[in-house]
Amino acid sequence: MATTEAAKDSDRDDTRELTIPADEEYASSTNDGVQQFAYSESRKIGVTGAVFLILNKMIGTGVFSTPSAIFASTGSVGISIILWIVGGILTFCGLSVFLEFGLAIPLSGGEKNYLERVYRHPRYLASCVLAAQMILLGFSSGNSLAFGRYVLAASGSTEGDGWTARGIAIACITFAVVLHSTLPKWGLRLINILGIFKVVILVFIVFSGFAAISGRLLVPPPGNFHNAFAIEVTENYGGQGAYGYATALLQIIYSYKGWENANYVLGELKNPRKTLSIAAPIAIGGVTVLYVLANVAYFAAIDKDDLAKSEVLVAGLFFRNVFGDSAAARALPAFVALSNLGNVLAVSFAHSRLNQEFGKEALLPYGKFWASIKPFNAPAAALFLHWIVTVVVLVAPPAGPAYNFLVNLYTYPGAWINAFVTGGLIYLHYQRSENWSSPWRTYLPISVLYLLANVFLAIVPFVPPNGDWNAQGYPYFVFPVVGVGVLILGGVYWACWSKLWPAIGGYKIEAHRIVEDDGKETVRYKKIKTR
Repeated sequence: MATTEAAKDSDRDDTRELTIPADEEYASSTNDGVQQFAYSESRKIGVTGAVFLILNKMIGTGVFSTPSAIFASTGSVGISIILWIVGGILTFCGLSVFLEFGLAIPLSGGEKNYLERVYRHPRYLASCVLAAQMILLGFSSGNSLAFGRYVLAASGSTEGDGWTARGIAIACITFAVVLHSTLPKWGLRLINILGIFKVVILVFIVFSGFAAISGRLLVPPPGNFHNAFAIEVTENYGGQGAYGYATALLQIIYSYKGWENANYVLGELKNPRKTLSIAAPIAIGGVTVLYVLANVAYFAAIDKDDLAKSEVLVAGLFFRNVFGDSAAARALPAFVALSNLGNVLAVSFAHSRLNQEFGKEALLPYGKFWASIKPFNAPAAALFLHWIVTVVVLVAPPAGPAYNFLVNLYTYPGAWINAFVTGGLIYLHYQRSENWSSPWRTYLPISVLYLLANVFLAIVPFVPPNGDWNAQGYPYFVFPVVGVGVLILGGVYWACWSKLWPAIGGYKIEAHRIVEDDGKETVRYKKIKTR
């Protein structure tokens, strides 16, 4: 028997039947448009696939590139490592929040479903704000750019974030989008293969770090662990105050980001509740241990000044100090580049599904087009939207150190979204009229810790640093202003989409979603006259 999502959750308003404004061309072509979405069991993802999907999103450019900016922001070896541990703890707190939501609402879309469940008035406002953030800032630009930098490093080039690296980055995201659009099974297989590969690379770095600690280095030992918790301020690192700690933690959150990846594709998981509750803790626990040990390895082999100036190529510098400048050592950055490719594949896979969800509910103009899975039973249109945004963000920043800016811009708005999601969960726990229940329970101290951490990350980047306001090559306030601006833009879009366009056009588009007992989903788009 077919059941609507409203019937599944009868204690609340039906947030799945949307009243959508659209333009005349779209409306005339969708008088009674119908799309069906059904993935065969052979296409669905099990525990192993979910683990590697999360691993590939988490282990990307971050751990191989961000330690430079993190140390430069803090000026302390010990504090840098402690912040990586804090990042792991906060990730587990966030996982608990998302597990509770995800196991109660086992649908693709992640935060979109959770915000809709809590923030129902004004209707659709939360969904429009999230859509603005995910579509405009949910890009793969930082990961693709790091891929280009490491490919150049492997070839012996010293070029920074120039147009050659950006050209390689565009080729990287293009390959990922075309593969997922035309050969979706092979896209997932490559994600799994590269997931194994990048874990091997991290383990290799960890054990090489143990060798470096024992003195097996081709450079003088840096001695970074002597008085490790001292805070030093030089021309290259330290002295940024609270702003520095906030940006360092943002970089670390970026490196851990991806733990929520499986929540975006719950509709494509086998037995989603069981798969998610097993796969996510395994992936996150393993990544946390590897990240902390990898950073210990970096500090064991790289001098502080060199580390602070290494930018994206931290792992490349590590390999050179441990193995010299041999051909084999130069090949190691190519392996890191393959790890970055795996991350781009995982990000584009997950974010395209979220874009598709916005299309299914006609939150986007021409929603039926963006929701389509033709012709290869894959969300090619949603993948193309992800490609457009990624390429634009790649070419827009001026030549120079663009990577840190892209990382901060990508990560920062998520702090606002996560704060609202967590605050919403606390509200559901203590508002009995909501009749909230889930197979997973997040205890209040965990929710409060995660909420406060995200509030800190959302507010402190507006506080001026103690040192140079343009230390990164751009004013310190650019990424928080742009991030908040995009969220506000989502609110403006909501006002036009829900109020202005229907008033001008005299009609609305309704998207009705029906989910069968076997998981098959049907979306009907209907044009409704309003005058």
